[in-house]
Amino acid sequence: MARKEVITDKQKKMARYAKAMGHPIRMYVLELLASQSCCYSGDLTEELPIVKSTLSQHLKELKDAGLIQGEIEAPRIKYCINRENWEEAKALFKEFWKV
Repeated sequence: MARKEVITDKQKKMARYAKAMGHPIRMYVLELLASQSCCYSGDLTEELPIVKSTLSQHLKELKDAGLIQGEIEAPRIKYCINRENWEEAKALFKEFWKV
């Protein structure tokens, strides 16, 4: 007898987004990027009280979750919100909180 899958793809996506948003620095980055077109990683290091390597780890987590995207413009990296996934995340959480 096949076992019924109880975890939906929606739940998996929401959990991935929530995990990526699970740190105040990442929330700051998302708010900043959502309010403007793009930002360079060097600009972020000037605004945040963390070292560059720590910022890189936070950016990687957000990028791996698909919430942001990066484009190399040597010697810097330009980060932007991934608008499609950002809208999906907002819709998923909005639907979830109605429950």
